[in-house]
Amino acid sequence: MPETVRGLRLLKESGGIPEAQHTEFRENGHVLTRGLLGHGEMDRVRRSIAHALKKYGTERRKPTRKHLRGKAFLQAGNLWRVDEGVGEFVLSRRLAGVAASLLGVSNVRLYHDQALFKQPGEGASPWHQDQFYWPVDTPDTVVLWMPLTDISIEMGMIGYASGSHKGGILGDARGFDESDLRYRKHIKEQRWAVSRAAGMRAGDASWHYGATIHCTLANDSDRVREVMTVIYMADGARVTDPKNKWQVSDRENWLMDLPAGRLAASALNPLLL
Repeated sequence: MPETVRGLRLLKESGGIPEAQHTEFRENGHVLTRGLLGHGEMDRVRRSIAHALKKYGTERRKPTRKHLRGKAFLQAGNLWRVDEGVGEFVLSRRLAGVAASLLGVSNVRLYHDQALFKQPGEGASPWHQDQFYWPVDTPDTVVLWMPLTDISIEMGMIGYASGSHKGGILGDARGFDESDLRYRKHIKEQRWAVSRAAGMRAGDASWHYGATIHCTLANDSDRVREVMTVIYMADGARVTDPKNKWQVSDRENWLMDLPAGRLAASALNPLLL
């Protein structure tokens, strides 16, 4: 079973953000941290991720205007395993330090990484909760959503239902369009305000709890929206019995099919601090 894994060459220093942003995160379920990585760092990260996605990515889907989860991207996960430059980013102590401080825990493990490149003309992603798909027993999970280039709102910006992480896991309906409508109705009934940045620079970082309801807009620009995500979970989390078919798949892909009750600490889930 792996112990602490260090960043490779840069991004090794521990990260931190102002206390006010911790408060904002706990209250709203999401927070935007500006300028977390510099331009030089982002240039290297972007080249590594783009190269790895081109070489190892398996998703190749035609543009669609549908609200279909998983069909609005070129995407690939666990790229840190096949590319040293991507590993430098995903295993970064700076990023992991922010994740741990937001969750209020001493250490975090990697759940998985995922590159999400939304092509021009591709549709919106539906409202959903990431935690619904994860067979782990802790609510102490956080997702980093970072653009690799400057993006505007029309390129497919992420948006959040503020405070929705406090309402538990709603779950999905039978189809993704039906699920999207269910979440929209729930957001309206609960009177949760929807928050979405007008723009983000490369190196800005948007963070949200696994239980925070969120979606992304369609890419109505003529440029690819290049985003990298990293999912962190508190050290000590345990694997649970899958509650749906997506959790079965996640346990296989990201937890090496560990049995229920075991620590979520496979070779794919290293300690990061």
